[in-house]
Amino acid sequence: MSQPAVVNFSPEPHSVEIRDIDRPEIRRDDVLLEVQAVGVCGSDLHMWTGHQSWEVLYPMVLGHEFSGTIVELGSEVTDWEIGQRVVSETHAIIDPNSPLSRQGLYNLDPGRKGFGASVNGAMTKLVRVPTRILHHIPDELSFEKACLTEPCCVAYNATVENSRIRPGDRVVVLGPGPIGILCAAIAKLCGANVAIVGLERDKTRLQIAGDYGCEPIIADPTDWARQGDGFGADGVIDATGVSAALKTAIDAVRPNGWITKVGWGPQPVDFSLDAMVQKNVKLQGSFSHNWPIWERIISLLSSGQLDVGPIIGGTWQLESWHDAFETMHGGEIVKAVLLPQA
Repeated sequence: MSQPAVVNFSPEPHSVEIRDIDRPEIRRDDVLLEVQAVGVCGSDLHMWTGHQSWEVLYPMVLGHEFSGTIVELGSEVTDWEIGQRVVSETHAIIDPNSPLSRQGLYNLDPGRKGFGASVNGAMTKLVRVPTRILHHIPDELSFEKACLTEPCCVAYNATVENSRIRPGDRVVVLGPGPIGILCAAIAKLCGANVAIVGLERDKTRLQIAGDYGCEPIIADPTDWARQGDGFGADGVIDATGVSAALKTAIDAVRPNGWITKVGWGPQPVDFSLDAMVQKNVKLQGSFSHNWPIWERIISLLSSGQLDVGPIIGGTWQLESWHDAFETMHGGEIVKAVLLPQA
């Protein structure tokens, strides 16, 4: 039995199309998930345009932000039931014996393989998921919002776990993409005064960030960062995909401040880092997420403390994936969601 899927079949730009794939066969500790909603990530767009900076296997079904309903259980699965509403982490394959995995940091293990890049993802009707990465979602949380748990977890890890935000801090977020806007929203929840920075073409997304109580800024955040005592922002989160944004971060941050880099930037850095040394600035990378972060985000989404509604720009049927990708890539919306069962 076959099913339609959005498949990335080559490293050449725009090598993505709807193809029929085989129905997944589950293993003894897997479940088969009927995908109800799957978010389009910026990384999906990068793979679509052929501009990603990470290894991808081909052909590969895209999609790693998804929610759904369990429709089949592996032979050894006892803690889950058919019909339960769930979301899944992205860590399709890990080494459970890795020292990092044993510390709960399986997201950082070099052997980790994720949905949509190394393992067939969820832009299809049914996907195989190991039970170790499943999370319950309550009835009051819609599938459309629940599928965005993953990018919220990326932002939470960058903003809460890997930064040191205190109420009243001035925080600059560079890049009004989905992760940048979510970082800004979570920084507001932490009690910070937040500015989010983009370009002229990002006006629509900056306006949405403004709905979260953030200050939208085009191009240069220096003046905003230096309000107060004149020394700069307490912290900067770089959520852009451009390496040169790190220089803006160094210019905007105060002495003894911090910079957290969550955006990927494949370009070489061609400027001096001496200013960062002189300012005694802490530079922190942030990648992915793990189990406790997922549970925390599900709680925030379910309670309404974190509302992803403003960033959902629309829903599309699976067959209309190209329209969804184009609309999101053009900056008209922040986030597109596909509904494979529609």
